[in-house]
Amino acid sequence: MLRKKTVVITGASSGLGASLAVTFAEMGANLVLFSRNQERLKEVESLCQGPGDRPVIVTGNIAQPEDCERLIALAISQFGTLDYLITNAGISMWAKFENICDLSIFSKIMETNYLGTVHCVYYALPHLRKSQGMIVAISSIQGKIGVPFHTGYTASKHAIQGFFASLRAELTENDIDILIVTPHWLRGTSLRENAFGKDGNSIGVSLREHSQESISLQECNQAILNAIGKRQKELVVPPKLKILPWLNLINPKIVDFIVKWKMFKQDNE
Repeated sequence: MLRKKTVVITGASSGLGASLAVTFAEMGANLVLFSRNQERLKEVESLCQGPGDRPVIVTGNIAQPEDCERLIALAISQFGTLDYLITNAGISMWAKFENICDLSIFSKIMETNYLGTVHCVYYALPHLRKSQGMIVAISSIQGKIGVPFHTGYTASKHAIQGFFASLRAELTENDIDILIVTPHWLRGTSLRENAFGKDGNSIGVSLREHSQESISLQECNQAILNAIGKRQKELVVPPKLKILPWLNLINPKIVDFIVKWKMFKQDNE
């Protein structure tokens, strides 16, 4: 399925992006890995062993349109085509809104999570059309429901959901496919460690542990591979989370209670 296919992955230096890179390399994909952290990208590159060509690593800031243009240009220059764009780069937050003392958190999150996605898609779209390729957008269940302490992050994920819903409506049949991945908390990532605190700095290592509902990178990887193979439009991981958006339409008070209880429980642990 992925052998000799060109795959661009943003946020590839750690977490889900790095894990996907290793998995795709094993399947023979030609990889272009993008992140701001060159040292970590090189570490991921060394782990990517497979029958495909050596991964191309590109450093840059996804919030800068020119860096995203350069990323796609390098992918085409190296491999001549683009088959899959995995928009994975993102940053989170953990702070109660009324306690925030640095409002730049919101613009930084939106620039990375939402506008960074828009930038990459803009420059990749013509090449994906030629290959009848696929966009795989890593969103979050927070793109569908509200979550305490994550106002900016949740807003950015809602924006991604709306952007791709509109883009999909603009595309013609047999054009390109868009897969929206909506996972729960992922274990084995630095998303929480790098999340903004109320003062605008990263919260760093936390004693908070992920809830029992969190999923492993391996589980998420396999689900994404299966969804890509089926050219799905949406993937919710784990599947039981599908009920939350529907329940939110029927009885939002119940969803609010469930989410608040779980989040405040984590915040006080």
